[in-house]
Amino acid sequence: MDFFQIMLHLVVFSISFSLIFLIYKRKSTPAKLPPGKNGWPIIGETLEFAGIGQKGSPEMFIQDRMRKYSQDLFKTSMFGENMAVCCGASGHKFLFSNEKKSVVTWWPRSVDQVALSPESIENFVPEDSIKVRRAIVQYLKPEALQYFIPIMDSMAKEHLEADWSPNKQVKVFPLTMKYTFSLACRLFLSVTNPNHVARLSDIFAPIINDLLCVPVNIPGTAYNRAIKAGHVIRQEFLQVIKQRKKELSENTEKVSRDFLTNTLLALNENRRFMDDMLIATNIMAFIIGGHETTTTTITFVMKYLAEYPQVYSEVFKEQMEIARSKGPNDLLNWDDIKKMKYSWNVACETLRLTPPIAGTFRKAINDFTYAGFNIPKEWKILWSPYSTHKNPEYFPDPEKFDPLRFEGNGTAPYTFVPFGGGPRICPGREYARLDILVFIHNVVTRFKWEKVIPDEKINYKPAPNPAEGLPVYLKSHNHKY
Repeated sequence: MDFFQIMLHLVVFSISFSLIFLIYKRKSTPAKLPPGKNGWPIIGETLEFAGIGQKGSPEMFIQDRMRKYSQDLFKTSMFGENMAVCCGASGHKFLFSNEKKSVVTWWPRSVDQVALSPESIENFVPEDSIKVRRAIVQYLKPEALQYFIPIMDSMAKEHLEADWSPNKQVKVFPLTMKYTFSLACRLFLSVTNPNHVARLSDIFAPIINDLLCVPVNIPGTAYNRAIKAGHVIRQEFLQVIKQRKKELSENTEKVSRDFLTNTLLALNENRRFMDDMLIATNIMAFIIGGHETTTTTITFVMKYLAEYPQVYSEVFKEQMEIARSKGPNDLLNWDDIKKMKYSWNVACETLRLTPPIAGTFRKAINDFTYAGFNIPKEWKILWSPYSTHKNPEYFPDPEKFDPLRFEGNGTAPYTFVPFGGGPRICPGREYARLDILVFIHNVVTRFKWEKVIPDEKINYKPAPNPAEGLPVYLKSHNHKY
């Protein structure tokens, strides 16, 4: 074998070896995960996200890590899970458009254990859950909710007359929480007895306060209190369901028309047996997800109206035109709601600046790549309105309270997301809109107010709430419609 043959063999061998090495190296190179850190063992960065025990907030958590790591995606660890946080309008679009393709809805274990019964988790039937969700969506469509506008109006008037008018100073947050919970009990279960409503509210308190907590189920912990409260409230709802079924079997005509009745009738039409516990769990989930977020929005609407007198004047003018068009005993209706355009712009600007939720979660059902990074199967994913709501690219001068942003064509897609988006958009968004607007109408046409604490601190649970409950001085209007 001459020199040239030896060299040829060496070259072929070198190239072959190099190719094998590169292929092996490529296969053995770990996936490129998003930048970020995991924080403490087990709890990860849960406390930092919730703003617990420090001067922080979910907004600061998101914004700080977007600056530090990436405007598109970063990793963290929360609730004992590896988690990616999708940011920006593109991140929202990706998640909302890939439901059941790449991701599905997920909630931390603490939420599941509190909101669901052990039997529901063990005997979960996806088809039944879909049936109940469809019943919820049907009940919460605008055409169905129109019937309840006069009830909302009547209850708002009664609440303000009983709990606000006798006082020169009130705390907005706890009183509004009382009102929204009473309204939910009335519209979903037809529970109207004040003592019964108050008892249910007391049971609900630890669920609302301790839902997103470190899941340590030891007597005396917040998690343990929330689990016990969840069990008690489900049993309460089961009794209401049992009684309603009895009433329906005896006389359909005279039974209260509410969410529970509509659900039972819809499921009966399909001739499908439905576990009462599943219905109770869904009612509980909607009240958990609905009444505190609506309370937060109403509270911060009142905060901003106190801080911006010119905005209050425009809302007052709009609402008084509606009030003067009504007879002395007339209640609000759908046509009145459609006239509250500026008031809804004010509510939207409130939702932009102070979203009542810090985001919701998804779970990766397969490996996928986003923004150049790999998201492994089973990783959890968080999206948050805080990644877009104050981005100057989407909202110029983002810290300015400007309801006129929502005039005309409104906002760019996937930038204003207080209710999420895609197939899993919050089914209660229209209910929340009506609840907020009806309350605004009544409180603005009755009172003007001033903040007692000009620079009141905001706490997060992780939903924002004024540290002292937003105390205000009330001044009644001296007018007749």
